[in-house]
Formats: sequence, C-alpha cells, structure tokens
Amino acid sequence: MYLDVTYRLFILEMISVQNLSVEFNCTALFKEVNFVINKKDKIALVGKNGAGKSTMLKIIAGLQKPTTGVVSVPNDITIGYLPQQMILSDTRTVLEEVKTAFGEIDTLKKHLEQVNKELSTRIDYESEGYQHLIDKMSSLNEIILMKESDNGEAEVEKTLLGLGFLRTDFNRNTSEFSGGWRMRIELAKLLLQRPDVLLLDEPTNHLDIESIQWLENFLKTKANVVLLVSHDKAFIDNITSRTIEISCGKVYDYRVNYSKFLDLRKERVEQQMRAFQNQQKQIQETEDFIERFRYQATKAVQVQSRIKQLAKIELIEVDEVDNSHLNLKFPPAPRSGDYPVICEGVGKRYGDHQVFDNVDFIIKRGEKVAFVGKNGEGKSTLVKCIMNEIDFDGNLKIGHNVKIGYFAQNQASLLDGEITVFDTIDQVAVGDIRTKIRDILGAFMFGGEASDKKVKVLSGGERTRLAMIRLLLEPVNLLILDEPTNHLDIKTKDVLKQAIKDFDGTVIVVSHDRDFLDGLVEKVYEFGGGRVREHLGGIYEFLRNKNMESLKEIETQKTETKTADKPQVESKNKRSYIEQKEYDKMLRKFEKRVTLAEENIAKLEAELAEVEAKLAAGEIGDELYQNHAKVSKNLDNAMSDWELASMELEDFKNKE
Repeated sequence: MYLDVTYRLFILEMISVQNLSVEFNCTALFKEVNFVINKKDKIALVGKNGAGKSTMLKIIAGLQKPTTGVVSVPNDITIGYLPQQMILSDTRTVLEEVKTAFGEIDTLKKHLEQVNKELSTRIDYESEGYQHLIDKMSSLNEIILMKESDNGEAEVEKTLLGLGFLRTDFNRNTSEFSGGWRMRIELAKLLLQRPDVLLLDEPTNHLDIESIQWLENFLKTKANVVLLVSHDKAFIDNITSRTIEISCGKVYDYRVNYSKFLDLRKERVEQQMRAFQNQQKQIQETEDFIERFRYQATKAVQVQSRIKQLAKIELIEVDEVDNSHLNLKFPPAPRSGDYPVICEGVGKRYGDHQVFDNVDFIIKRGEKVAFVGKNGEGKSTLVKCIMNEIDFDGNLKIGHNVKIGYFAQNQASLLDGEITVFDTIDQVAVGDIRTKIRDILGAFMFGGEASDKKVKVLSGGERTRLAMIRLLLEPVNLLILDEPTNHLDIKTKDVLKQAIKDFDGTVIVVSHDRDFLDGLVEKVYEFGGGRVREHLGGIYEFLRNKNMESLKEIETQKTETKTADKPQVESKNKRSYIEQKEYDKMLRKFEKRVTLAEENIAKLEAELAEVEAKLAAGEIGDELYQNHAKVSKNLDNAMSDWELASMELEDFKNKE
C-alpha cells in the first residue's frame, strides 16, 4: 500500500517545492516559494540574471541546500542535471566517456526485479500507480537492452552526431576539445541516461543551429520532464508549454509557452504598477496628515492611529521594469565605400586540414548578414581573415574608409581592470549618449551600485557584456560580432538587436541564436564542407530552404532507386567508368540499409500493435508485460538504426 501511495505521488507530482527560501548575506534571493513539477511537464525557468534560476536548479538537483523549505522527490525518480560550468575528466576518448552514461548494469537489473515483483502483486490494472510501474519497467528494460546490445553503440553514435561530432572525433581524447565541445560530451551522456527529470542550465550556449534543432527534437519526443534555463527564445518556445518566472523573490507560474507568458506578464506588471501607485498615494496622504496635525493636541489620537496604520502597510513591489523599450541611439556610422568586404577565392588551411576554399562574395554597404554553420566549419576563422589576424590564400579586400568594430570573446580580457564600469563606458561615449550612460548600463544589467564596481572584480560574463556596450558606442561603420548573445538575457538581447537594426552601417553576425537573427539579417552565409554558400533572405527562410533541400534529396533517392537497372549516364562530376561503378555499388549499399531498417520498423510496429491489442482486451501476465517492453525497445532501436542509416546515406551523397 505504501508503494501505491508513492507511485500515485509520482503521477500527480514528480517534484514538490514547498516554502523554499534562500538567503545570501542576509539578502533574500527568493522567499517561501511553492510549485510542483508534474509528469510530462516541459518548463522554462525564466527571470533576470541574478534572480536565482541556476540556484533553483541546483537545489532541485540536490547539490545545494535552501535556507528553509524542502524539495520532495520520490525515491525512484532519477534526475539529470547539466550546469553552465563543470569540471570535466580528460582520461578517456569521446566514445569511452559517453558510454559511461549507461552506469552499472547490475544496479539497473535489481531495480527492474523490484518493479516486476511489485507488478506481480498488484491487481489495480487501471490505476495511475499501476501504469507508472509499467512505464518504469519499460524504461529500465530500454536502458538495459541498450547497454547489452549493439544498438547501444548506434544510440551513442546518433547522439554524438546529432550534437555535431564527426565520426573521426569518436576516438579522440576529450582533452583535445575546447570547453564548449566537452560540455557537449556531458550533454550527450545526460541524454543517454534517460533520467526521469532533466534540469538544463543554458544547454544551447555551445551549440550551433543544427545541433540546437536536433536537441529540440530530442527533448520534445524522447524526454519525460524538462526544466530548463535558456536565453534562446526560439528554443524554449519550441519545447516548453509552461513558464515559471522568478521575480522579486517570488515565483509566478504560467501554463503557457514563453511568448504567451510575455503578454500575460505585461498585464501583471501593469496591475502591480496601478496598485503600487494607489498605495503610494495612500501613504503620501497619511504622511501629510501626520505632518499637518503632529503638534495639535486635539488630533493626537488620530495622528497615533495613522502612524500605526503606516507601520502596518506591506509595501507592494513592482517586478523589474522591462528595459527592452529603451531606444539606444548610437553614433552615426562614418560613410564607407560601397563594398566594405570583397572575398575572391579566399581559402584557409591548417596543415592538411582545408577549413574552406574558393570563398567568393561581396558584402555591400549597409547590409546585415549572418555567418552560420556547424562549429569548426570556419565562421570565426573567416572573421579573423577579415580582421587580418591570420594568413590566408586568395584576395580579401576591405573597402575605402572602413572602420571595423570587432567583438569576440577575448575582447573582455582587453578591458582595463583598474577603472570602474561607468568610466569604461564614459571613455568612449560621445555627444548626447553621455547623458544616457546609466540607462544603457542598466539595460545591460549594470544598474545601481554595479556601475561603480571595478572591472577586475567582474565575472567573465559581466566583462563580456561590458565589452559589448563599449564596442557599440564607438563610431564605426562595419560591426563584426562573433557570438554576441552568449551571456545576455532575453531582454538585453532585445535591446542589442534593436540597436543593431537601427545602426546605419554594415554588420556581420556570427550566431546560432535564431530569434536574435530573425528580422535582423537579410542574407545568410552557410559554412560547411569546406564551402561558403550565399542564401538570400532571413534566417527562417534559410532554415525552411534547408528542409526543402533535404526533401528533394529524398525524392532524388527514390528516383535513383527505381532506375537502378537503367543504363548509367555520365555523372556531373564526370567519373570514370570504374569510379561510377564503385559509387553506384556504395550508394546501393547505403540505400539497402535504409530499406531494411524501414522494413524492420514496419514489422515491429505490427508486433507492438498485436501485444497492445491483447493488453487492451484485458490479458495480463509478466511475460506479456516484458514482451511489450522488449518490442517497444526494439522498435526504438530500429528507429535509431533507420535515422543512423539515413544520416550516413545523406553524408555519402553530399560528398559527391
């Protein structure tokens, strides 16, 4: 009976946060907050920087103790937590490290044995608790089968490929990768563990657009419960259906995605402001009464009453004001030549590795363009070529009177640590903008006393934001921004985005943030496979066209399959007869893998439908439950095989 209660709790409330308070140096981060996390919830945890989002994740993960209150988590619930920063091991290869995600098989089997034993004693087949046991059994069977079968290898490969790794990376030591790529390794391990609850703190910071889209799909289709912190508006909108905001030490819970939450939040703040203004009016009238009659004996009782009344008033707090409306007017861009950047046959090679070759494009004055593509494909490398920081092949011309403002991660390290935040900006601000320095600093989260801090005491993220402000106040006509949004919250990104839209110069943005690029750029340069391709239109038009190209490739694949027995014509690459024959042989091999995988999926779907029909008819028994779990897992593995085969087929055809 006790277990039944526990499992019912799991169904209704996976995690319960009760009267939670956290204080730092006698200052409350949040006070007596309450909320529950339910099964299948996909939640965005939002709030300004410093509101306590990361702290909340750590408390739920059990890594930090609250000042008061409790977080109740059923014993059989597993939690996976990805922090923003972590210490990583460097003793294994990528493949070896990721495979540690499967854990100890014996522990899993003992847990499965306990669940099966509980199932055999239960007769409440229609209850939520019983259904949870079935779900738990299927989940444990899935992990065990994945660990013990060859499909575990396929699942690992699919996850690593989805997060942007190449097959040639699998056997490299993790110490060879940058911090961002090593965080991807940790994310891969976390996803493969299939925890009941995923806590993700800024998971997209080190991902490119393609990897973000893959992660989106994974979290939507395979994850159970997700609680995530992210400043990528498009990412959280596409995944979550619930938004929890931490603001002024309180929690506000909305059963909507982030975009709808913004509308509801605006209404809430307007109501708070009206209540605040009414209260202030009441306080002022009370204080005026006290001051007017303080020394009149006939009014002494009324004055004392008003003083007590004033002391009892609980002041209304208004949530932080949205600064996204702040209209930043940066210095006008000095006029440059018509073509600030001209690339003619530009290439860059490191040893035997050709990063890109034969890059040809012209960026016109006033254009705003995006550099996108997987990490490592040369976006930042080409920026360094434009900045003349590295050698390159070909011709790269910078136009007449071009003054470049360049933002990269190392810009933060170049700031003078001995002066204050305010003075750092005051040194470069000119004209009317000097009267708005404190407003600008507030919009970029340096309001109040923070503007008087010395630069040397700032965190890495704070220095990055300060370097961004300093850059945007300098009179330049070509802005080159390499991942400018990584340390900015959504509101601050809106301020930056509007400022760049109003900028009358030329802009190159290297970014993976789709929402930031949407409506900002009118041309996209795609980096991949050693080439740079130009796409006219905005970021979402580019992404739609990419999907259309994939569909066309599928249609081409079907046509080639049907005409395999027809005489071959000379290919566009003018292969020799032997080369063409070998190419066709390999193509048929990859296509056959896809076909066999599709046939296996159809077979397993039929088996699963048969088992589920028996369960629906009221049949029971351990063997039937285990068969359901086994077929379900085999179907998942078959889907993984099909995805992997399809990816390999597409990769092979793209090499053509």
